[in-house]
Amino acid sequence: MISFFLSIVALVLGYFLYSKFIEKVFGVDPTRKTPALTMNDGVDYVPMPQWKIFLIQFLNIAGLGPIFGAVAGAMWGPSAFLWIVLGSVFAGGVHDYFSGMLSLRHKGESITETTGRYLGSGMKQVMRVFTIILMIMLGAVFIMGPAKILDGMTGGIGGGVTMWVWIIFVYYILSTVLPIDKIIGKFYPVFGVALLFMAIGIMVVMVAQGLPIPELTMDHLSNMHHSPEKFPLFPMLFVTVACGAISGFHSSQSPMMARCMTNEKQGRSIFYGAMITEGVVALIWAAISMSFFGGVGELNDVLVAQQGNAAYVVSVISNSLLGKIGGILALLGVVAAPITSGDTAFRSARLIVADFTKSKQSSIRNRLLISFPLFVAGYALTLVDFGIVWRYFAWTNQTLATVVLWMITAYLIQERKAFWVTLVPAVFMSAVVTSYILVAPEGFSLSTNISYAVGIAVALMLLVVTLVKINKKEEPELEAVK
Repeated sequence: MISFFLSIVALVLGYFLYSKFIEKVFGVDPTRKTPALTMNDGVDYVPMPQWKIFLIQFLNIAGLGPIFGAVAGAMWGPSAFLWIVLGSVFAGGVHDYFSGMLSLRHKGESITETTGRYLGSGMKQVMRVFTIILMIMLGAVFIMGPAKILDGMTGGIGGGVTMWVWIIFVYYILSTVLPIDKIIGKFYPVFGVALLFMAIGIMVVMVAQGLPIPELTMDHLSNMHHSPEKFPLFPMLFVTVACGAISGFHSSQSPMMARCMTNEKQGRSIFYGAMITEGVVALIWAAISMSFFGGVGELNDVLVAQQGNAAYVVSVISNSLLGKIGGILALLGVVAAPITSGDTAFRSARLIVADFTKSKQSSIRNRLLISFPLFVAGYALTLVDFGIVWRYFAWTNQTLATVVLWMITAYLIQERKAFWVTLVPAVFMSAVVTSYILVAPEGFSLSTNISYAVGIAVALMLLVVTLVKINKKEEPELEAVK
């Protein structure tokens, strides 16, 4: 249990110390007017209170990731604690802060357009297609997940999973096309309370009952997965635990909040703070998953028997530790989290399309014209096996995060700022996503030796190219000094 509490302390310290440094690197200007004040359109650009924007951002980025991802990540053992802490503080928080603040500086534009500014028009076109596909995939994933949970909670009454799919779809349509303060701004604080109650309640009972949380020792840093040959710790853990450490999806959500902020000083708590809060939630679920069934081995046995169904683990833990009322509230938190990410996934997809087509979104007709094909594609994906969609989403998500980290690095180099704060995680994540797609069962299923070699080679190549460009950028100044 010591490792668990030290991990929480590390996350809190990361927020109060490292995020201040990151804020200083960016250089906020409290006197600069934000897009919410200069471009208020009553639909997407709407000034809102800081506390409300924080809760919306937290719920947007949370989804099933820090819960289901942490449960699945716990199969590798306490190594998950280390990744959640280091990932949240030095990668996820930095990624979320800069992507949000750069959007704020550029009139609340989508991450695809910001990427084009610093990585070129070619990458912008790739990112437009890539990100829209990711948003549709995520929307589909976050329909089926909560639909299955709700079906289980209601005992399969009515139309079963199909009925809940259509109910969630109707909600998604409304929250995508209506002004952001009409549904999202009103209901998210309530959902946020449910999600936080779930996490805090689980932690309090876990500690009170003295459940045996494995410690982060050298022995426990080994791969404790039931099938270590098929699921090597690197890179599998770093893709499985995404939203609790670093997630490209976050950069697609941040522009929505950038369009509602009224001061640049709010960025540290809204963007970096939401990531750290999500990291705490992921830590709690990783810890309870390792301890509730008696250990990491027992957790692996349960998930193998349930065919990797993390929802079963969440349901059993919530109902056992929090009782009937607490269990229902906790499960509502688990249901609310993915739904409040799915709706904003479709909303951000609409904004991305609107940005590059220059479509005015003050017209509901324009909003519906863009949204309709997105929802058709999303519904089609709900007919595909959930596990397949989730696995491809996980890799696509982390690949987006990697591209965004390189984009931020390019921005920092251009501005002659401390570029290493994103260069280091960008190099690491490049090795992760390259190795993953080569070694994973849904990828090329190559050996770890080949996958690691190629992953490291790609990461080093990108590092060398970046360092060469930095050197060339500095040469003219050196000549001028001479």
